[in-house]
Amino acid sequence: MSNTEKTQSWFTLGIVWAGAMISIPGLLVGNTLITGMSLSQTLVVTLVGYAIIVAIMILQGIQSTELGKSTVQVASQVFGSKGSRTILSIILTIACLGWFGIQANVCGAAVANLLAEFDIAIPVPIASLISGLVMVVSAMYGIKVLRVLSYIAVPLLVVLCVYGLVKALNGETLQLISNYRPEQDMSFMDGLAVTMGSFALGAVIAGDYSQFSAKRSDVWKAALFGIIPAGVLMISVGAVLTLAYQTNDVTAVFLNIATPLIGGIVLILAAWKTNMVNAISGGFALINVFNVSKEKEKWAVGAAGLIGTVLAVVGILDYFTPVMSVLSAMVPPVAGVMIAAYWVMNKGDKSRWKETEGVNRLGVLSWLIGSVIACLPVVLSFFPSLPQVSNQPLIGIVISFVIYVVGYRFTVTKSVILEEH
Repeated sequence: MSNTEKTQSWFTLGIVWAGAMISIPGLLVGNTLITGMSLSQTLVVTLVGYAIIVAIMILQGIQSTELGKSTVQVASQVFGSKGSRTILSIILTIACLGWFGIQANVCGAAVANLLAEFDIAIPVPIASLISGLVMVVSAMYGIKVLRVLSYIAVPLLVVLCVYGLVKALNGETLQLISNYRPEQDMSFMDGLAVTMGSFALGAVIAGDYSQFSAKRSDVWKAALFGIIPAGVLMISVGAVLTLAYQTNDVTAVFLNIATPLIGGIVLILAAWKTNMVNAISGGFALINVFNVSKEKEKWAVGAAGLIGTVLAVVGILDYFTPVMSVLSAMVPPVAGVMIAAYWVMNKGDKSRWKETEGVNRLGVLSWLIGSVIACLPVVLSFFPSLPQVSNQPLIGIVISFVIYVVGYRFTVTKSVILEEH
């Protein structure tokens, strides 16, 4: 890509990233954190989590900015052209399906609660099924609907959140917040895993958006001013509204902010908007994983949405913390390997980058080992009888980084010795 084509300003990029933060997931993170932490602890873990996310975004985004390539293309050096497409597509599929299920579940709960206000009883799983199917059909046949929903849902969500915050912050609520002590106890590392998991994928694929920027400074300014203020705002709002309305059910909070009808509609529209993106991105990822032809693109989107809908029906929202922990374990190690290759091996010099054909086994193995080790605490938590390991959300990225650097240097040294003999 020539520099003349790189017309995206840092402000434009920052707005795109900030828009991604202004959604239901941020509120869910705040809602989850505040049930196990005080408000001050929630804010600290949020700042630390997003600071780490921003650091990853900057290191990832600059690679694409300098090379003018997407994340999958940049990763083809470290994972190989085939390995890069497969690994990132698998991760994208898992993340999108998980998020689709969570948001369809939120939407289903909102529909059920809203109808209950009018004395119409419908079980949440059935409402989630209906919500998921509507989202799937709209994603398959109405790409233009996404733009309309975005223009309507995002402003409405911001206005309702600000209104709810202003309405909630009176003397009585402030006293409640200052006296609040969580009934459960969430560790700092668990909180960090939830925070990082909520936008880990966005950090790793930052290059998909920053590839159109002109210089390095555009990336760090956009990440710093686009992610942290919007991210902290949404988590803070989720936490404060949970305390103010004394419920850890985000749908119940929204139904109480204004009228049940207004709150319910805004929540449904916001979840619908985000889930169209999840279904479309998940469908494209499935195409890459299973090498589906472009002609069947629409059906791949439908398949992704249907799988997400099944997850919603079985109540994936109840497993929000483990899902976020898995994402914070699986996704960052991709960045660990890519950062090692570009910033350590290539010394940040774009002229040293080159594509590797097929599969780069060292890169794939480095990512896999880091991911598996980081996922262990989550897996063990489902088996209380087994010894438990505390959550360490950064361990995966560190292990993958170290394995790749050591493995690369060992491979280079070995090849030099063989050449000399």
